[in-house]
Amino acid sequence: MDASPAPTPPVPPPGRFALFRRRLDFLYHADHPSAVRFQGWVAIVDLVIIAFFVMAPVLQEKRYFLWLDYSLAALLALDFGARALAAPNLKVWARRPVIWVDALILMTLLLPSLFFNLGFLRILRLWTLSRKDVLWRSLRRRGWQKWEEAGRAMINLLTCLFLATGFIYTAFVREGSGIEGYIDALYFTVATMTTTGFGDVTLPGPGGKLTSVVVMIVGISLFVRLAQTVFRPYKVFFPCPACALERHEPDAVHCKACGHILAIPDDGNA
Repeated sequence: MDASPAPTPPVPPPGRFALFRRRLDFLYHADHPSAVRFQGWVAIVDLVIIAFFVMAPVLQEKRYFLWLDYSLAALLALDFGARALAAPNLKVWARRPVIWVDALILMTLLLPSLFFNLGFLRILRLWTLSRKDVLWRSLRRRGWQKWEEAGRAMINLLTCLFLATGFIYTAFVREGSGIEGYIDALYFTVATMTTTGFGDVTLPGPGGKLTSVVVMIVGISLFVRLAQTVFRPYKVFFPCPACALERHEPDAVHCKACGHILAIPDDGNA
């Protein structure tokens, strides 16, 4: 007589911690309307925090500055921990460059006296925000995909602008340097990036000249990239009928993923 297979033991229900992680995963990564609303509010809070980072050099002498600094540190630490719990694979999540940048920003907030000279790196939060899909999802739904690349290029330009301004303010502001405040640092950065070069504000010494060269090269590259993205996109959005790959070169005849023949309109709009 054949032995009947042993009954499969019942799977125990997930515990509260597992359910909590599933909920966080849903809120941070799902495309459900409630999750999208949550992600939108997180993005709005991020924009407020970024505005504080931009204004930090002006506000740092105020008595309430450290209170705001530590409050934002607690808020970002809470968001950082929640994203870690929401990650399906913590090791893969921790290897992402965006996470390293966010960790560095958090350290400058938690230890402002120790990392004061690196405070200008906080503006990189704008770049990490641009990596979130929630900013671009509504453009895709409205068929405005071509503006996503332009938006990313603009954010990269602004990030570089304020990053350079913060570095110049931190490294060169002193009496007799020609850079006496944050506005002077911002003015010099814009004039250098655009190669206007009025010459009324300059950075002293060899270090100042090398900094100016770097800012000019990076600025020109980003401005050219932004103009190219707006007026002549490097890639256009045209879904392949066979494999659904969306981004192709404007003059592509075949899909580079599956080889399917494409029929991209001359103006590059799908």
